[in-house]
Amino acid sequence: MHRDRLVIGNRRYSSWSMRGWLAVRLAKLDVEVVVVKLEGGHTMALKGATPSGQVPYLEHGGARIWESLSICEYCAEIDPTLWPSERAVRAHARSAAAEMHAGFRALRTAMPMNLMRDFEGLKWDKDVDLEIARIDKLWKEARTGFGRRSTFLYGEDFGLADAMFAPVVARFLSYRPELSAGAAAYCHAVRTHPLVAEWYDQAAQEPATWRIAKYEMLQG
Repeated sequence: MHRDRLVIGNRRYSSWSMRGWLAVRLAKLDVEVVVVKLEGGHTMALKGATPSGQVPYLEHGGARIWESLSICEYCAEIDPTLWPSERAVRAHARSAAAEMHAGFRALRTAMPMNLMRDFEGLKWDKDVDLEIARIDKLWKEARTGFGRRSTFLYGEDFGLADAMFAPVVARFLSYRPELSAGAAAYCHAVRTHPLVAEWYDQAAQEPATWRIAKYEMLQG
């Protein structure tokens, strides 16, 4: 019998896989997790494993979903509490998640995710600084807006918006840009969440032969 599955890449590097995995775990889907070793560019092993040749990719209950944000929405259909219950707050959360999905290209290029490395002191250009400032402001709006203050972006529970920004937190912890006190507190809350801690722990167990030189030897 066909087994429901989630296909992901190396946990050490694959930010999009992290988002999809967090969403699936939050929704408590019973799936087999299949990890494909990435090659730092086009990975031939993914060509036949996923429709887009990229990760993450989810098969569940006859559905086939191959985009991180689509996986989030699928999981929210199973567990609607993963988005905020109030319409206006939910709209803000979805907009923030979509902005993350489509934007912040300068930051993503300058700061490849590498969970196990400390790149403090690496230099980047002003476009990255502008995106860092935008993220800091967005997090503040989410955590202190709508007449409340919260640990995570839209409440006391880790939700889909947090899943979308978790790899940004991972980048900030590795590259250590200057952040507001509120943004630094949010990074700590995300990093210490049990699911994020589990992802880090599993990343640490990946074989050394899976490491990709261009992500380990960054200079700036």
